[in-house]
Amino acid sequence: MSDVEEKRGNAASVITDEKVLAVLDLYNARIADERRARVENPALMQGIGWRDTQLLTVGEEVGILINIIAKSLEKPRILEIGTSYGYSGIWLAEAARATGGRLITLELHDYKSNHAREMAERAGLADHVDFLVGDAVDLIGSLPGTFDLILLDLWKDMYVPCLEAFYPRLNPGAIIIADNMIFPGGPEVARYGRAVREKAGITSVLLPVGQGIEISRYEPG
Repeated sequence: MSDVEEKRGNAASVITDEKVLAVLDLYNARIADERRARVENPALMQGIGWRDTQLLTVGEEVGILINIIAKSLEKPRILEIGTSYGYSGIWLAEAARATGGRLITLELHDYKSNHAREMAERAGLADHVDFLVGDAVDLIGSLPGTFDLILLDLWKDMYVPCLEAFYPRLNPGAIIIADNMIFPGGPEVARYGRAVREKAGITSVLLPVGQGIEISRYEPG
């Protein structure tokens, strides 16, 4: 069984829509190709801006988990901060469709957001997603309403500024998921880990899933 076939089987444990699974297959094939290319030619990682060309995603384990968490909420308003090429957005959009919710996804680069939109259209999920392009903190400030689920996965020095922007907009029971908390880690994610735990009403746990995720829940006193 190939890696893509194995991942298809895992995804099918929570998603049954063939169009969505086919799009996840495309993502997984590209991830495998890019990983192989980096192993065969490590010099690829030395170029300026190489990360912006790669599908450095949350990964399958986290994708399944965020899908399950989103589906546990009733009509959730989901905010994804860091669309990238749209991999995690597929998992969240499928859950938004299943629950009658809505995904708002924020990305700095229009070419990434455009690719994510195209993939969501192929999956039949685009009607459940708002794709916004610009500075994350500015966009959060411009959005109306409150949020039930946040996925935080962008440049790590933006984690705390984004936290400060969305924290006043959390609904009771809202869940925050921050990626890359163990790998690559570093001072910025450590700073976020401290900052989110210091917020009133927040309980938080670091889980060794994927590259490490901090899952936090907001319940005002």
